[in-house]
Amino acid sequence: MRRLCRLWFFVFVCVGSAGLPHRVSAQDNYAALPDSPAAAKGAESRPPESPSEREATWKSIPGDFVHDQKDIWWTFPTQLAKGRHLIPTLVVTGATAGLIVADPHVAPYFRKHAGNLDDLNDTFDPIITTGMVISVPAGLMISGYIRHDQRSVSSALLCAEAYADSIVPNLAIKAITRRERPSDIPPDGDFHNTFFNGGKSPFHGSSFPSGHATGAFSVATVVAIRYQRHRWVPWAAYALATAVSFSRITSSAHFPSDVFLGAAMGYSVARFQVLRPRWDH
Repeated sequence: MRRLCRLWFFVFVCVGSAGLPHRVSAQDNYAALPDSPAAAKGAESRPPESPSEREATWKSIPGDFVHDQKDIWWTFPTQLAKGRHLIPTLVVTGATAGLIVADPHVAPYFRKHAGNLDDLNDTFDPIITTGMVISVPAGLMISGYIRHDQRSVSSALLCAEAYADSIVPNLAIKAITRRERPSDIPPDGDFHNTFFNGGKSPFHGSSFPSGHATGAFSVATVVAIRYQRHRWVPWAAYALATAVSFSRITSSAHFPSDVFLGAAMGYSVARFQVLRPRWDH
């Protein structure tokens, strides 16, 4: 219990410190004003918006979510068919395929050594890890309203947008693949042929990809990029996301390929969709 309390304290310290305002030059502040001459010249004259500076409001989030889903399900496949984003897509696909081949050999190891990882699995059980992921944007939101810091509120909203954007394709893939979880396979059972054998519900019975890894890395990526001026924040954010994701393997809730693809989805959607410039649409 003491270890868990220290972990929660560390999470909230990270969130609170990440909400500290960063230094922005007077010229940057002036250019960012909606009624400044630079803004009045139109989109053609505006410089590309930095991913760390994109803002969001309660009003903009619903429209942004719809636009994001359109890009994910329509624009990205169209661009991929034209050869864009081909290399990173092949890298992720190839790594996932390689891990799928290795899964039947890796999963039994963690099943047999589960007793040696009880402390880790108890610390990062599903409820606690979900709470950890939620606590980061919640902490930013509370901190932003208390300190009247719109940037922290925007960061919290962007975390929520990234999670929502990435969890939709995650659930879609789960519903299609219906992969068995390692914990659903008997100790001496066959860890091969796990696809299309799981439960019908993507919310519970399907293992591929990991929803916890997707959520953890989507939130971590937003925080890491938004507060990259604090050098320790990216390390803390990605370390926590990695710990949450790895615990899904050690607890036999997911195969390594489930976790890898889930993490890649969370990072990619947050980095290249949610945090991309918005003044161009």
